[in-house]
Amino acid sequence: MSLMVMKNYPPEFKADAVALVLSRPDRTITSIARDLGISRETLRLWVRAAQIRGEGAPNATGRVAATGKRALSGHIPSDDVLEEENKQLRARIRELEQERDILRRAAKLFAGETNW
Repeated sequence: MSLMVMKNYPPEFKADAVALVLSRPDRTITSIARDLGISRETLRLWVRAAQIRGEGAPNATGRVAATGKRALSGHIPSDDVLEEENKQLRARIRELEQERDILRRAAKLFAGETNW
């Protein structure tokens, strides 16, 4: 008999996973959970908890649709706001790409050192 291990996920990971489900109605919870390496049921429970907190609601297809500030307020941001947001997002992408590259180099370095 195998013991089930309870994994503790950081709140940021949970929030990102739920946001991914909410933003991708074309994908199933099962496929997203598989990509993230977590249980489908765990992700489903996180999404349901988000729904209860009012972060998303099921749509006509039974999937959860994202409810952002823009959708709730009916306000469409100006071009200047969108340009600033794009600028910030591009900077964040560059930062994440650098972090990824550093981790890749570190993984290669450590993989080479473990050849006993």
